[in-house]
Amino acid sequence: MTNPSSFLQRLRGPFLAAALGLALTGCVGIYKSDVVSINSSTRLDDTPRIAVISAFQPELTLLLARLQGPAKHSVNGVEFTTGTLEGKPVVLFLSGISMTNATMNTQLVLNRFRITHIVFSGIAGGVNPQLHVGDVTVPAQWGQYLEVLMARETAPGKYSAPPFITDATLPNFGMMFPRPVEVRSAAKPEIVRKFWFEADPKMLEVARSIRNVDLANCNAGKCLARKPQLVVGGNGVSGQAFMDNKAYREYTYKTFQANVLDMETAAVGMVAYSNGVPYIAFRSLSDLAGGGDGENEMGTFMSIAADNSAKVMLAFLAAWK
Repeated sequence: MTNPSSFLQRLRGPFLAAALGLALTGCVGIYKSDVVSINSSTRLDDTPRIAVISAFQPELTLLLARLQGPAKHSVNGVEFTTGTLEGKPVVLFLSGISMTNATMNTQLVLNRFRITHIVFSGIAGGVNPQLHVGDVTVPAQWGQYLEVLMARETAPGKYSAPPFITDATLPNFGMMFPRPVEVRSAAKPEIVRKFWFEADPKMLEVARSIRNVDLANCNAGKCLARKPQLVVGGNGVSGQAFMDNKAYREYTYKTFQANVLDMETAAVGMVAYSNGVPYIAFRSLSDLAGGGDGENEMGTFMSIAADNSAKVMLAFLAAWK
């Protein structure tokens, strides 16, 4: 007669293995389901739309107020609002502040919506000394000016790049040597190094045709010394830092001939380039990036700048065919 204890022991191994296998199979099934849910790039809307992006809420306020037929979608905590602006189908959303947020959420809108063009509207720091707070700029190209080599000091006040880094050819600011970024695209799958990401020529042409936009110079009793103007063309630069330094502002103008700087647009331009989607950016000066008298002006003139940028962008959409 078989010993019951021995018999149970012999069953225990296969039974536990089978049970464990079933449990793991169930877990794998659940895990796979979660991954599909999180990473799915299923489109939320099949209407061809222009993506209208701002970095943070005050920049989007006027545009949301003008949006017709709004419908909201949420992905990864980002709220996308579809509708029409100036008769054009659009999707409005906030990129979030700084380069990584802008990169991540621009790619997200491209994955989830049928985007034909990208437009950015927001505020920026002025770099060109000929420009003033409230002016609206539409640069022809954007570069990542804080993509840098931080070089070692090889002699007092002298900094040198390692011999294997050959692309740090722009003038340095102390230990910081600007470099291009690595990028590839569907059209050019091989890795290339690129500094400037060009705005779409057709979109720039339409921007140059804009006339008679009433740009504000007063808000809540605060007024600018001069009437703002629209400037189309030239360069813009973007980086991870909020810049409020006179010396670095002067270096940025001299080195990159930049009109303005911000913390998002060049990242959006890089994603647009990689995906083959035309883009343009409208940026109004809220401050002078350290070039103004006294403390930074952004807190005083942010609302004027945000609305001025939005007004020009709306005029662009009205003119866009």
